[in-house]
Amino acid sequence: MSGSSSETEASATINILYGDADAARSIMEAVSPDNIRAPPGVTVEARTVGPRLRLTVSCTGGLKSLIATVDDLLSCVQAAERAIFNVVE
Repeated sequence: MSGSSSETEASATINILYGDADAARSIMEAVSPDNIRAPPGVTVEARTVGPRLRLTVSCTGGLKSLIATVDDLLSCVQAAERAIFNVVE
């Protein structure tokens, strides 16, 4: 075994369909500031395609790190949905 450590990269893409493009964009803008502060080895990309929010998460820390990151991100999405949709309705 060599002395170098190799970490496994894991990634996931999540697509969330909303009623319209404005809703998708609002949720993306609400969670995007959190993406800037992602820990080292974690990247999160968020973009909209019409009414669809596409989140892509990559982690060099392996599957456990990916699952934890996706869980945190979906919690942020859920909080943003509650805030935005409860104000609108």
